Amino acid sequence: MFLIEMFVYIGTIAFAISGSLVAIKKNLDVFGVLLLGLTTALAGGVIRDLMIGNIPPTNLADPKYFFVSLLASIATIIFYERINRFKHGIIFSDAIGLGVFTAVGANAALNLDYSQPFLIVAMGLVTGIGGGVLRDVFVREVPLVFRKEIYGIASIAGSIALISTYELISPTVSLYICLIITLTIRILAVIWKWNVPIVHKKQANKRTIHS
Repeated sequence: MFLIEMFVYIGTIAFAISGSLVAIKKNLDVFGVLLLGLTTALAGGVIRDLMIGNIPPTNLADPKYFFVSLLASIATIIFYERINRFKHGIIFSDAIGLGVFTAVGANAALNLDYSQPFLIVAMGLVTGIGGGVLRDVFVREVPLVFRKEIYGIASIAGSIALISTYELISPTVSLYICLIITLTIRILAVIWKWNVPIVHKKQANKRTIHS
């Protein structure tokens, strides 16, 4: 399907840029920048395919996604100063990747005739956040999905929207809805500083004592 293919390319490029920007800010060498860009762009799809038994994973069996990621990372290195002028470049490119791969992952489960909503949401979530989680772990950061950031919740909301509309309207429109909802929630959460409550040590200790 042409739309899905375009979605994958857009998400791949966005995540590769996101990973490369993080690597450059962490002062990694060229190989490190390229590797982190590739990991961010490809890992979510690889994890998803392994979970649903699609072996070898599409991202590895078809080298075009590898080369698209590689070119995006190289372009980020070359044009870093220009890209870095965009204040929220990492956040925006990461949000695009999250929205695109959430839609692609959930749609992959539906195309395999999986009907369990939990499984479909899980595939969207894993595909959406997998690359970003590994990116943050590799640079010794707590992954966004584990912090107060509204990140995984945006992916879950998008997948639920896809499930809810998939049989009511055109599947193509459902994909757009999933992408837009995930992207919008993530961007608005950053702009308006929506956060998930943090469990502080003192609060946890008090609850333990009282119980």
